[in-house]
Amino acid sequence: MTEIHTVGVLGAGTMGAGIVQVAAEAGLGVLVHDPLDGATERARDRIGGFLDRKVGKGQLDAKDATDALARIRPADSLEALSAADLVVEAIPEDLALKRDAFRRLDATAADGAILATNTSSLSVAAIGSVTRRPDRVVGMHFFNPVPLMALVEVIAGPATSSEVTDAVALLARRLGKTPVIAADTPGFIVNRVARPYYLEAFRIVGEGGAGVETVDDAMRGIGFPMGPFELIDAIGADVNFAVSTTVFEQFFGDPRYRPHPLQRALVESGRLGRKSNGGCYDYSTEGERGAPWSGLSRRADGPQPPKLDPTHVEARILAAIVNEAASAIADGVATPDAVDTAMRLGTNWPDGPLAWGERIGLASVVHTLDALHAAVPDGRYRAIPLLRSLSESGTSFFARS
Repeated sequence: MTEIHTVGVLGAGTMGAGIVQVAAEAGLGVLVHDPLDGATERARDRIGGFLDRKVGKGQLDAKDATDALARIRPADSLEALSAADLVVEAIPEDLALKRDAFRRLDATAADGAILATNTSSLSVAAIGSVTRRPDRVVGMHFFNPVPLMALVEVIAGPATSSEVTDAVALLARRLGKTPVIAADTPGFIVNRVARPYYLEAFRIVGEGGAGVETVDDAMRGIGFPMGPFELIDAIGADVNFAVSTTVFEQFFGDPRYRPHPLQRALVESGRLGRKSNGGCYDYSTEGERGAPWSGLSRRADGPQPPKLDPTHVEARILAAIVNEAASAIADGVATPDAVDTAMRLGTNWPDGPLAWGERIGLASVVHTLDALHAAVPDGRYRAIPLLRSLSESGTSFFARS
């Protein structure tokens, strides 16, 4: 198995700097390059500040903090990262940009080096295909903020060797993370299974079935740390819409993933969330949350749909999530344990969707989906055959692991 002593990081933004920090704290040598003038220095200064705060809280020894910072070395060029045993690319989610970076990395990196992408939804195969070593190209998807989030999705492309996948999973554990292995499919685990949390919430509000606050209150009430609209404002409506659009396109327009017009309305109106002082909710300049945006609830005069109570809101959103998790299992994306682990650690959900579905009762989940499909028979609510089969036989997802 490849031994990893030095990690290179391409990109010194929020994600890149987080990866640099955890690698340096784990005792690895770190080379970091960002083409933006001054970005590497600013990232090193931020990391130094984070380490100092950990020392102040008694979470890190002062000497360990000094040693970690000393392990971080700037690389003058992308090509200078070739001294690393593994390079993690953490640049913007643009396929052409990433493919160009991997061409250049491949041209100078040692033959045995591993090239990893931190992409959250782009195809590892499409990135690795421009190299001479697709067997040594892998996805290593960290979650933000990297020093605090426990999950790393390790994405095996169709050509990625098992030795490389194992080496990257072992590295993730050394960094203090929990790795889950996922196939190279749209959205991997987390960004795929989380889609219904947002999309079904938008559908409910768009139909007039419930207001933004009712939906958020309902989902927090059953243990989610944030309601879907609060979470969108924290992530950024532009990011949420972009990922939804990418997943929809990669699944060839499957109606289950179709973005909602309200997502586009938020972006086109410049309401991107907390970062723009307005998203699904209004925010004061001090960041205090105000009322929901009226643009999400504006409806023409005329007959109004019946309002859903919180229990029906919860049932709809949970049924859609469980169905999507079942779809990921049926498609061979990951094991049931990996899916549930990823959703707990990558989203801070109170339980994995498959275990949650079994606790509710799979027959109840299918009943909810069938009722929704009868009302809107365009395929978005079709129950996955695996889910229906398990509900009828009384079998567990985990009995198949």
